[in-house]
Amino acid sequence: MAVRKLRKSWRVDFRYKSIRYRKRSPINTREGAKELEIKIRTELAQGTYRISPIVSPKNFNDFAWHWFDVYVKNNNKHSEIIGKESILRSGLVPYFGKLPLSEISCFAIEEYKRTKANLNLSNKTINNHLSVLRKCLNTAQEWELLVNVPKIRLLKVEPQKFDFLTESESRSLLDNSSGYLADMILLALKTGLRFGEIIALDWQDVNLQSRLLTVSKSVSKNVLGSTKSNKTRYIPLTAELCQMLSAKKSKAGYVFLNGAGNRVRQVNSIRSLYRACKRANLRRIGWHCLRHTFASHLAQKGVPIKAIQELLGHSEIKTTMRYAHLGQSELRSAIDLLDDSQNFGQQAVNIFKFAIPNQLAGQFPNLEFTAKTKQKDDA
Repeated sequence: MAVRKLRKSWRVDFRYKSIRYRKRSPINTREGAKELEIKIRTELAQGTYRISPIVSPKNFNDFAWHWFDVYVKNNNKHSEIIGKESILRSGLVPYFGKLPLSEISCFAIEEYKRTKANLNLSNKTINNHLSVLRKCLNTAQEWELLVNVPKIRLLKVEPQKFDFLTESESRSLLDNSSGYLADMILLALKTGLRFGEIIALDWQDVNLQSRLLTVSKSVSKNVLGSTKSNKTRYIPLTAELCQMLSAKKSKAGYVFLNGAGNRVRQVNSIRSLYRACKRANLRRIGWHCLRHTFASHLAQKGVPIKAIQELLGHSEIKTTMRYAHLGQSELRSAIDLLDDSQNFGQQAVNIFKFAIPNQLAGQFPNLEFTAKTKQKDDA
């Protein structure tokens, strides 16, 4: 019998009649677990402790689908449920299905990575598989069906490349579009909304008086749900957008409807966008390119990355940092000093004579005479 901490929870780990048991301490401290250990030891000796053995699933296949039904369907969005089901069905279960949970080792996982790489799956796709596997095994441990989760190392992924339109290309695309397609393109270029967020917009989300757009819903796989980050954000509207929305203002319902008066569908909109690109003599782009265009233009105009993050609804700033290189005017100004050798040299002298001594004087009292020497030289 032993007391140990497992995934931030103190537990009593013991064997009885060759069967292993674990019991989470109701008081999540080492002392609390010690008290529980004494209690269990006493009750076992008296024959009054009621044992509920841990019944492990037969193999990964059994647990994975049980996890999918009990955990994934209860805690994930519709699009995430579909994604995880696809990964389980096409990758993880066929490979690990017959293995007991305890036999899924680091070596087995590395072999899985190699197998998928040989099938020309991208590192990002393989990492998606590994993330599902990690969550599945972590849940098994939380449910006390697995003692140790093998360490899963993700593959390195190159920074994601993205395309965006110039301002002239954006205007050309709008000039070669009409009807609700032109309105949707304009909204995407001026707000950075994802396509699913655009077609989910309801007139209740539009406040023309405050010139504000509320983004709280998104459509994925033709199912209405929350946004990708599960957060509501508020986007200011430009005068051009307010004019467009005012012209088509309705009392209720979706903002964008197709010719039949129904909610816009993604497949049809992608085809319409392709045709507009062809008319404008532009390369073929997708709707997400318009979101990249919005963010890229803001970065080029010097808008702080933090503000761009809030407008895009990114959960982490590192996702927004892909646009940082487009707005490096301050770095360019610093390097431009090198072109003026006389000015650069004088600034370097000033830094050496004044800035550094004063900074050191503030940090080290015994160097205070340096600053005084500078003042004496100035006199």
